[in-house]
Amino acid sequence: MLEPSKSGPSKSDASGMDEFGYAQTLDRSIGKFASFAAGVSYISILTGVFQLFYFGFSTAGPAYAWSWPIVFVGQLMVALCFAELAGRYPVAGSVYNWAKRLSSGTWAWLAGWLLLLSSIMALGSVALALQITLPQIWSGFQLVGDGTGPYDFAVNGVILASIMIGISTLINAFGVKLMTMINSVGVFVELVAAVLLIVALIWHAVRGPEVLLDTAGFGEGQPLGFFGVFLIAAMASGYVMYGFDTASSLGEETKDPKRTAPKAILRAVTASFLLGGLLLLGGILAAPDLSDPKIGAADGGLQYIVLSVLGGPFGKAFLVCIVVAVVVCTLAVHAAAIRMMFAMARDNNLPFSRQLSKVHPTRKTPTVAAIVIGVVAVIPLIVNISQPAIFTILSSISIVLIYLSYLLVTVPMLRRRFLKKWPLKDDGSEPGFSLGKWGLPVNILAVLWGGAMTLNLVWPRPEIYNSVPPFEWYLQWGGVMFVAAVVVGGALLYRLRIRHKTGVLAEHAAPAPATAPTDPAPADPAPVEPAPAASTLSAAQTS
Repeated sequence: MLEPSKSGPSKSDASGMDEFGYAQTLDRSIGKFASFAAGVSYISILTGVFQLFYFGFSTAGPAYAWSWPIVFVGQLMVALCFAELAGRYPVAGSVYNWAKRLSSGTWAWLAGWLLLLSSIMALGSVALALQITLPQIWSGFQLVGDGTGPYDFAVNGVILASIMIGISTLINAFGVKLMTMINSVGVFVELVAAVLLIVALIWHAVRGPEVLLDTAGFGEGQPLGFFGVFLIAAMASGYVMYGFDTASSLGEETKDPKRTAPKAILRAVTASFLLGGLLLLGGILAAPDLSDPKIGAADGGLQYIVLSVLGGPFGKAFLVCIVVAVVVCTLAVHAAAIRMMFAMARDNNLPFSRQLSKVHPTRKTPTVAAIVIGVVAVIPLIVNISQPAIFTILSSISIVLIYLSYLLVTVPMLRRRFLKKWPLKDDGSEPGFSLGKWGLPVNILAVLWGGAMTLNLVWPRPEIYNSVPPFEWYLQWGGVMFVAAVVVGGALLYRLRIRHKTGVLAEHAAPAPATAPTDPAPADPAPVEPAPAASTLSAAQTS
């Protein structure tokens, strides 16, 4: 078990970075609400639910709403495991650093690599959600054509998304204080708007909840019947409820992170479940006509229901709140990607690590990483202009990679539980959160859920991976092939090249203790020990 540093921050801060082998280079200024807001804004129920409602509804009808509580229960198991880890290791690039302490260097590098790639692709996908909402608020936001041309919708979406990513890059590069201030205000607006919208929709309900038990003919003629289409529709929920680990990834910039981060993770996923589920319910109960094809169309969906039920001024006011949610979600996804890139780069685990890990001396934020991620995130958007099928594949793959990266934490954590090496023995360092006797069953469920959901997400269904022309086999199998290439290629890159250079860069290493040990590191040091306060990682972390 880790012990608080006697030479670091006070006990109230509870996490001097020297105990992890790093110097404190980031600005520790995030409070409890800002930490909670980071997790909520990444999940962003107003962004995800409004962006994907049409897909879930068009695939499985009103009964698709049952996927929301199912996904919540599964993700809650993962969040509980993460909360226990955040109570020990609230460090930037949390998933990467957790895997590094639970398993081998290869496993940890893959966890960080997959989550970094997924975050960059998700950044573009989230920003693209502006195209679904802004033109419905005011037609002037359709900058290209009138929306009826073959490429009007896609080109305009890329322009709006690129502008949003550019703004996010500037804000994140300026410093964490500005980012968290905007994010906290935006999340407050999002939460208030969600509550008011739920009340308004339920007030205008025209049917009872029994409609959720009606399959409405969906799945007829399918090999697995309604269950088959329900599995596809469940992706609309699975695509939303993730990213709660962001609260811990900002741990190096959070006050009293070992206590704050675990609570923020659990509160974020729980609040998102409650508000998101009630939004789905309210929208389905209040829709004037569930047979209206616009409800299942990309340019309609839940936005169309809100405008139909609440009328022009009120409906558009709520759509403005959705835009606010998209903005703060973009900021949070960008911030999480920056911390992952920074965390891997300071361990010299990425190309150009010294540049990517640079922290601005005044703003105390990884400015270079913020700019690089912003530029790279725009590249997949360009594909969307003429090849929306490929962009859909990339967007779906980004979620698959996130679930895979989570498995790279929960699986080794479960292994260590079976070996009686987790939870760590009590030595008085007061972990911020513990599952106690529930740890093993929760961890087992987290692994089973993660494996099942990953398989469901990557399954080569034409509805997901080849839903628009041209209908080609390689597009349908694009998810499987791309994920395999990223995993195998990433593993080879690390094993053959990067691992030989791995080691904490001198400018990020914790100061060496006055009486440094002279014995060489053991061949298989326990992953629970602090990272060495030196410029290189331990042998186990480079193997």
